[in-house]
Amino acid sequence: MAREPALLERPRRTATPPPLDWLTLADAFEAACLLRCMPPPAGSRPQRAAGRFPASTVEFNREDAAQRMRQLLERLDVPVEHEMAFGGLRRRYELHRLRVPPRHRVRYSRLMEAGWWQGRRELLAAPVPGASTLRRIWVPRLAAAAWRSALLAGGRHVRRHILGVRLTDRELAAVLIRSAALLRVPAELRPGTGCFLVSVADGPDRRRILQHTTLAPAPAAESA
Repeated sequence: MAREPALLERPRRTATPPPLDWLTLADAFEAACLLRCMPPPAGSRPQRAAGRFPASTVEFNREDAAQRMRQLLERLDVPVEHEMAFGGLRRRYELHRLRVPPRHRVRYSRLMEAGWWQGRRELLAAPVPGASTLRRIWVPRLAAAAWRSALLAGGRHVRRHILGVRLTDRELAAVLIRSAALLRVPAELRPGTGCFLVSVADGPDRRRILQHTTLAPAPAAESA
Protein backbone atom coordinates (compact mmCIF):
# COMPACT_ATOMS: atom_id res chain seq x y z
CA MET A 1 0.00 0.00 0.00
CA ALA A 2 1.44 3.35 -1.03
CA ARG A 3 2.43 5.79 1.68
CA GLU A 4 1.13 9.30 1.91
CA PRO A 5 4.28 11.43 1.71
CA ALA A 6 2.38 14.63 2.40
CA LEU A 7 1.48 13.38 5.87
CA LEU A 8 4.81 11.72 6.61
CA GLU A 9 6.88 14.73 5.60
CA ARG A 10 4.85 17.27 7.53
CA PRO A 11 7.20 18.96 10.05
CA ARG A 12 6.38 18.21 13.66
CA ARG A 13 5.49 21.28 15.70
CA THR A 14 7.62 21.79 18.75
CA ALA A 15 5.79 21.64 22.08
CA THR A 16 7.79 24.49 23.61
CA PRO A 17 9.54 27.50 22.06
CA PRO A 18 13.34 27.47 21.88
CA PRO A 19 15.08 28.78 25.01
CA LEU A 20 16.00 32.44 25.20
CA ASP A 21 19.64 33.43 25.04
CA TRP A 22 21.10 34.59 28.35
CA LEU A 23 21.00 38.32 27.61
CA THR A 24 17.36 38.21 26.48
CA LEU A 25 16.46 35.91 29.37
CA ALA A 26 17.88 38.29 31.98
CA ASP A 27 15.78 41.21 30.69
CA ALA A 28 12.61 39.16 30.13
CA PHE A 29 12.87 37.49 33.55
CA GLU A 30 13.33 40.79 35.39
CA ALA A 31 10.38 42.32 33.53
CA ALA A 32 8.24 39.28 34.40
CA CYS A 33 9.22 39.63 38.06
CA LEU A 34 8.21 43.29 38.00
CA LEU A 35 4.82 42.24 36.65
CA ARG A 36 4.36 39.65 39.39
CA CYS A 37 5.01 42.31 42.03
CA MET A 38 2.03 44.37 40.89
CA PRO A 39 -1.71 43.68 41.06
CA PRO A 40 -3.58 43.95 37.73
CA PRO A 41 -4.92 47.45 37.00
CA ALA A 42 -8.47 48.18 38.18
CA GLY A 43 -11.04 47.23 35.56
CA SER A 44 -8.67 44.96 33.60
CA ARG A 45 -9.70 41.51 32.54
CA PRO A 46 -8.62 38.76 34.93
CA GLN A 47 -5.55 36.86 33.80
CA ARG A 48 -4.78 33.21 34.21
CA ALA A 49 -4.54 32.01 37.78
CA ALA A 50 -1.07 30.55 37.11
CA GLY A 51 0.48 34.00 37.15
CA ARG A 52 -2.16 36.65 36.42
CA PHE A 53 -0.03 37.87 33.57
CA PRO A 54 1.10 38.87 31.08
CA ALA A 55 -1.22 41.84 31.38
CA SER A 56 -0.79 44.30 28.53
CA THR A 57 -1.28 47.20 30.96
CA VAL A 58 0.49 47.52 34.28
CA GLU A 59 0.46 50.34 36.83
CA PHE A 60 3.32 51.33 39.12
CA ASN A 61 3.17 53.81 41.98
CA ARG A 62 6.91 54.42 41.79
CA GLU A 63 8.53 56.16 38.86
CA ASP A 64 11.79 54.22 39.13
CA ALA A 65 9.92 50.92 38.83
CA ALA A 66 8.03 52.15 35.75
CA GLN A 67 11.21 53.49 34.15
CA ARG A 68 13.01 50.20 34.76
CA MET A 69 10.14 48.24 33.19
CA ARG A 70 10.13 50.57 30.22
CA GLN A 71 13.89 50.22 29.80
CA LEU A 72 13.70 46.42 29.87
CA LEU A 73 10.87 46.29 27.32
CA GLU A 74 12.68 48.68 25.00
CA ARG A 75 15.75 46.43 25.12
CA LEU A 76 13.46 43.53 24.21
CA ASP A 77 12.14 45.51 21.21
CA VAL A 78 8.68 45.85 22.78
CA PRO A 79 7.40 49.44 22.51
CA VAL A 80 5.39 50.74 25.43
CA GLU A 81 3.17 53.77 26.05
CA HIS A 82 3.81 55.57 29.34
CA GLU A 83 1.05 57.61 30.98
CA MET A 84 1.20 59.40 34.31
CA ALA A 85 -1.78 60.30 36.47
CA PHE A 86 -2.29 61.72 39.94
CA GLY A 87 -4.57 60.28 42.60
CA GLY A 88 -5.57 60.80 46.20
CA LEU A 89 -7.23 63.68 47.98
CA ARG A 90 -5.32 64.55 51.14
CA ARG A 91 -2.25 62.56 50.18
CA ARG A 92 -1.47 62.94 46.50
CA TYR A 93 0.43 60.22 44.69
CA GLU A 94 1.66 59.50 41.19
CA LEU A 95 0.48 56.55 39.13
CA HIS A 96 2.55 55.38 36.18
CA ARG A 97 0.65 53.31 33.63
CA LEU A 98 2.54 51.34 30.97
CA ARG A 99 0.59 49.92 28.04
CA VAL A 100 1.85 47.66 25.25
CA PRO A 101 0.25 48.51 21.88
CA PRO A 102 -2.06 45.77 20.52
CA ARG A 103 0.12 44.72 17.60
CA HIS A 104 3.08 44.01 19.91
CA ARG A 105 1.19 42.08 22.59
CA VAL A 106 1.78 38.61 21.16
CA ARG A 107 5.56 39.06 21.23
CA TYR A 108 5.35 40.70 24.65
CA SER A 109 3.25 37.85 26.02
CA ARG A 110 5.62 35.20 24.72
CA LEU A 111 8.68 36.96 26.12
CA MET A 112 7.14 37.39 29.57
CA GLU A 113 5.98 33.77 29.73
CA ALA A 114 9.26 32.35 28.45
CA GLY A 115 11.34 34.70 30.60
CA TRP A 116 9.53 33.77 33.80
CA TRP A 117 9.48 29.99 33.37
CA GLN A 118 12.99 29.67 31.99
CA GLY A 119 14.44 32.01 34.62
CA ARG A 120 12.54 30.25 37.41
CA ARG A 121 13.81 26.89 36.19
CA GLU A 122 17.42 28.08 36.15
CA LEU A 123 17.18 29.47 39.68
CA LEU A 124 15.31 26.62 41.34
CA ALA A 125 17.32 23.84 39.72
CA ALA A 126 19.85 22.09 41.92
CA PRO A 127 23.49 23.09 41.25
CA VAL A 128 24.88 20.96 38.46
CA PRO A 129 28.51 19.82 38.82
CA GLY A 130 30.56 21.06 35.92
CA ALA A 131 28.05 23.75 34.91
CA SER A 132 29.13 25.88 31.98
CA THR A 133 30.91 29.17 32.51
CA LEU A 134 27.93 31.06 31.07
CA ARG A 135 25.55 29.42 33.54
CA ARG A 136 27.83 30.21 36.48
CA ILE A 137 27.90 33.85 35.36
CA TRP A 138 24.25 34.37 34.45
CA VAL A 139 22.35 32.49 37.16
CA PRO A 140 23.56 34.90 39.91
CA ARG A 141 22.53 37.74 37.61
CA LEU A 142 19.04 36.28 37.41
CA ALA A 143 19.02 36.08 41.22
CA ALA A 144 19.99 39.76 41.44
CA ALA A 145 17.30 40.67 38.88
CA ALA A 146 14.61 38.98 40.98
CA TRP A 147 15.58 40.96 44.08
CA ARG A 148 15.96 44.20 42.14
CA SER A 149 12.41 43.90 40.79
CA ALA A 150 11.02 43.10 44.24
CA LEU A 151 12.78 46.06 45.86
CA LEU A 152 11.55 48.38 43.10
CA ALA A 153 7.94 47.25 42.75
CA GLY A 154 7.14 45.13 45.81
CA GLY A 155 5.92 46.49 49.12
CA ARG A 156 9.10 47.49 50.92
CA HIS A 157 9.16 46.48 54.58
CA VAL A 158 12.20 48.15 56.09
CA ARG A 159 12.90 47.90 59.81
CA ARG A 160 15.98 48.55 61.88
CA HIS A 161 16.89 44.87 61.88
CA ILE A 162 15.68 43.70 58.44
CA LEU A 163 15.23 44.59 54.77
CA GLY A 164 12.05 42.98 53.49
CA VAL A 165 9.46 43.02 50.73
CA ARG A 166 5.79 42.11 50.85
CA LEU A 167 4.48 40.06 47.93
CA THR A 168 1.17 38.45 47.05
CA ASP A 169 2.77 36.02 44.58
CA ARG A 170 3.84 32.76 46.24
CA GLU A 171 6.00 31.69 43.29
CA LEU A 172 7.96 34.93 43.30
CA ALA A 173 8.46 34.66 47.06
CA ALA A 174 9.99 31.19 46.58
CA VAL A 175 12.22 32.53 43.81
CA LEU A 176 13.46 35.31 46.11
CA ILE A 177 14.41 32.81 48.83
CA ARG A 178 16.37 30.74 46.33
CA SER A 179 17.91 33.86 44.76
CA ALA A 180 19.14 35.08 48.13
CA ALA A 181 20.82 31.71 48.73
CA LEU A 182 22.55 31.94 45.35
CA LEU A 183 23.83 35.38 46.38
CA ARG A 184 25.08 33.80 49.63
CA VAL A 185 22.56 35.61 51.79
CA PRO A 186 20.14 33.76 54.12
CA ALA A 187 16.55 34.95 53.70
CA GLU A 188 13.41 34.32 55.71
CA LEU A 189 9.89 33.77 54.44
CA ARG A 190 6.92 34.57 56.67
CA PRO A 191 3.27 34.37 55.61
CA GLY A 192 1.14 37.39 56.42
CA THR A 193 -2.44 38.46 55.91
CA GLY A 194 -2.91 38.05 52.18
CA CYS A 195 0.79 38.33 51.47
CA PHE A 196 4.25 36.91 52.05
CA LEU A 197 7.14 38.75 53.70
CA VAL A 198 10.61 37.89 52.42
CA SER A 199 13.39 39.49 54.42
CA VAL A 200 17.14 39.50 55.01
CA ALA A 201 18.93 40.64 58.14
CA ASP A 202 20.38 44.11 58.48
CA GLY A 203 24.14 44.47 58.28
CA PRO A 204 26.29 42.42 55.85
CA ASP A 205 23.31 40.51 54.41
CA ARG A 206 21.40 43.67 53.57
CA ARG A 207 24.50 45.32 52.12
CA ARG A 208 25.20 42.30 49.94
CA ILE A 209 21.67 42.29 48.50
CA LEU A 210 21.80 46.02 47.78
CA GLN A 211 25.25 45.68 46.24
CA HIS A 212 24.00 43.03 43.81
CA THR A 213 20.80 44.86 42.89
CA THR A 214 22.17 48.37 42.40
CA LEU A 215 22.47 49.28 38.72
CA ALA A 216 25.63 51.00 37.60
CA PRO A 217 25.00 54.57 36.39
CA ALA A 218 25.03 55.13 32.66
CA PRO A 219 28.41 56.35 31.36
CA ALA A 220 28.62 60.08 30.89
CA ALA A 221 28.70 61.35 27.32
CA GLU A 222 32.12 62.49 26.19
CA SER A 223 32.42 66.16 25.51
CA ALA A 224 33.33 67.19 22.01
